[in-house]
Amino acid sequence: MSRPLTDSFIRQVPKTDLHVHLDGSLRLGSLIEMARAEGVELPSYEEAGLRELVFKDHYADLPEYLHGFAYTCAVLRTAENLERVAYELAWDNINEGVRYVEARFAPQLHVHPGLEIKEVVTAVARGMERAQKEFNARPEVAAGDDLDFHFGLIACAMRRFSAGMSSYYAGLLGSLSHMPKRQLYGVASLELARAAVELRDREGLPVVGFDLAGEEAGYPAGDHAPAYHYAHSHFLRKTVHAGEAYGPESIFHAITECHTNRVGHGTFLFCADTIMDPGIEDRTRYVERLAEYVASQRVTLEVCLTSNLQTTPSIGSIAVHPIREMIERKLSVSICTDNRLVSNTTVTDELRKLVAAIPISSHEFRDLIVAGFKGSFFPGTYREKRAFVRRLLRRYAVLEGDPEGCVLLD
Repeated sequence: MSRPLTDSFIRQVPKTDLHVHLDGSLRLGSLIEMARAEGVELPSYEEAGLRELVFKDHYADLPEYLHGFAYTCAVLRTAENLERVAYELAWDNINEGVRYVEARFAPQLHVHPGLEIKEVVTAVARGMERAQKEFNARPEVAAGDDLDFHFGLIACAMRRFSAGMSSYYAGLLGSLSHMPKRQLYGVASLELARAAVELRDREGLPVVGFDLAGEEAGYPAGDHAPAYHYAHSHFLRKTVHAGEAYGPESIFHAITECHTNRVGHGTFLFCADTIMDPGIEDRTRYVERLAEYVASQRVTLEVCLTSNLQTTPSIGSIAVHPIREMIERKLSVSICTDNRLVSNTTVTDELRKLVAAIPISSHEFRDLIVAGFKGSFFPGTYREKRAFVRRLLRRYAVLEGDPEGCVLLD
């Protein structure tokens, strides 16, 4: 039995967001309020004005898309503001049916004298945990009539940076100015990987993964291989922004040099004509083998449809986005938001847009939902994760009107 993929059903279904940036997902009203309190100058102090001037529905290119982060990062310079934004992000997800979220952020962007990496991560964890406890204490959750909420944190390194990004980067550029810049970026990533492992192991914080974001072309993931090797050797799971604005080679490097478990975006996975390496003679075979590897190894793709159309307008529409081919090839695909504020979206909106744009069966839709839970870097044990996924499957079956039709894990 299957239920029509209506707006109501999509909202009710338990969902995940495996790829959402904390600093791109503030509530607009909160941004304005914090900017006033912190003395941060905004181009407008009205929500409508910021929507018109900064946080738009359509952007000309990636630099325009990224412009808004200058304002959001400017207000995230206190533990109180970080905790508040994390708490609100958790509730924004809970209120639309998301029951597992992995908030990613670059702690090094927020540190300054008086605010260290540990305090940044602790504040974010504290905010999300407060929302988790409030929701999971509800009677309907205890009775099993709703799925409980969980979260994890992902520490995000940068492919490149400048002194203007934060006082941390300014100090690093000054103290290690003798190093080539690309080598310097790798040093910063390794330091973050070490901090992430220590915060997980010594402080007990729910740091579940390590990420690499930023400009792909000219700044290969291989420069950050030592950081990823450290994360890998300490059992910290990995994801990499790859194939977002560069071709299949970027995804290949994420897999082979960074041991990645997931790929952020993967938009250009099938684009053989974007391959730059002259040593790859048969580009079509290269792409086929790469796609088969991604499929067979269940390397989950964190697909962010609205964001992809905004940062790469040449894609045109969801109807021609590679999501259809990803689904047809049976890849592990999870639908994500990327940035709830900057892209003006939610997980529910992303799924609605997908269903409206391409033919998708109830079974394929269910696979997308389940892939998010299975592909998650769940902070508990594997047995606890399996139990969580089983609860998801039971809840999904009930919502479909077939409580006996729950398919258990392999």
